[in-house]
Amino acid sequence: MKGRTVMERKFMKGNEAIAEAAVRAGCRFYAGYPITPQSEVPEYLSRALPKAGGIFVQGESEVASINMVYGAAAGGTLAMTSTSGPGISLMAEGISSLAAARVPSVIVDIMRAGPGTGVMKPAQSDYFQINRASGHGGYQTINYAPATIQEAVDLVTKAFDVTQKYRMPVFVFADSLVGGLMEAVTLAEAKEPPRTPEWAVVGKGYHGGRPNIVLNASFVEEQQMKKALEWAEIYEGWKKDEVMVEEYMTEDAEFILTAYGSCGRICHTCVDELREAGYRAGLIRPITTNPFPSDAYRKIADKARFILDVEMAIPALMAQDVELAVGGRLPVYTCLTTGGVIVDADDVAERAIRLVKGE
Repeated sequence: MKGRTVMERKFMKGNEAIAEAAVRAGCRFYAGYPITPQSEVPEYLSRALPKAGGIFVQGESEVASINMVYGAAAGGTLAMTSTSGPGISLMAEGISSLAAARVPSVIVDIMRAGPGTGVMKPAQSDYFQINRASGHGGYQTINYAPATIQEAVDLVTKAFDVTQKYRMPVFVFADSLVGGLMEAVTLAEAKEPPRTPEWAVVGKGYHGGRPNIVLNASFVEEQQMKKALEWAEIYEGWKKDEVMVEEYMTEDAEFILTAYGSCGRICHTCVDELREAGYRAGLIRPITTNPFPSDAYRKIADKARFILDVEMAIPALMAQDVELAVGGRLPVYTCLTTGGVIVDADDVAERAIRLVKGE
C-alpha cells in the first residue's frame, strides 16, 4: 500500500497523532470543516490521505461534510470526520441518519467550552451531546474518551475496527488539552483498507449483479419495530462486550475519585499524591462513556465512603451517570471547572481531604 507501513515512535501533537492513527487504521475518506481546537486534524489529513491513496475533502460546512462521509461510507470506504461541539450540533441529523442506516463511520470531537460558540479552550462540555445521542431518534453510539495522546491513537485505531464490527458510528471525544499537547507516541503498523463489504452500495457490477441499497428509514411500522429491536439488542450487547474502564487503587479505597479524559489523567496523579499523604484514595476512569462502566461503581458502592466526580464542566454532566450507577448507596460530590480552566490536582486533593474530615 501507499504511505507508512512500519510501527514508529514519534513526538506528535494530539490532533496530528489522531489523524495519523486514522490513516494507519485504513481510513481512506475524510470530509470536514475547520473549527478550533481540532483544525490540525483536517490540515494533517489533507496531506497524509492523498499520499495513502485516499481522498480528503474540505466541505463547505459541517452539514455537507457529514453527508459526504455518509455517501463514502455507504459505498464501503472507511470514512471519518472531525469537529468540535458546535460542529457536532450541525452534523446531528447526518449522524442520526448514519446510525439509522447502519453505516460505519468514525467521528472525532475535540471539545471546547460552551454552550453557544463558547471559548476555544479545554472543557468537557459535550458529554451529554455525545452520550445522550447527538441527534434525534434515540440511537446510541460507542464513545471513547482518551486521557493521553497514546490512548487517543489506540482508541482511534480501535474505533475503526469497532465501527466495522457493528456498522454503527463511533465517537472518539477529547478536550483540547489532549488535542493540543505534544507527547511521544507509538504508532501501529498501517493496515490495508478492508475489502468492499457485501452490504455496500456499489452497483450491479458487484455482488453477482445484485444492487444494494442503504435505507435510514422505513415507513412500514413492522419493519421499523424490527429494526428498533435489533438495535436494542446490539446496545445491550455493548454493556457486556465493549465496556472499557480504568480502576486504579480501588480495592482498599476509602473514597473514589472519578473522571474521564484529561481530568482522569490528572486524577491518577492526584490518587498517588493522596496515597503518599496517607489517604486511601482510588480512581475509576471511564474509557467508554457509552457503554458506561456502571459495574465498576456498583462494586465499590458498599465499601467506599463517597465518590468525588471531577469534570471540566459546570454544572456536572458525567456525575449523573455516576449517581445512576450507585443508586443512592453512597454520596457523589463534585469538583468542577469550566471555561478553559484546567483541573488542578492540588484543588482536587484539598476537596477530597476536606470531605474525608467532614468539612
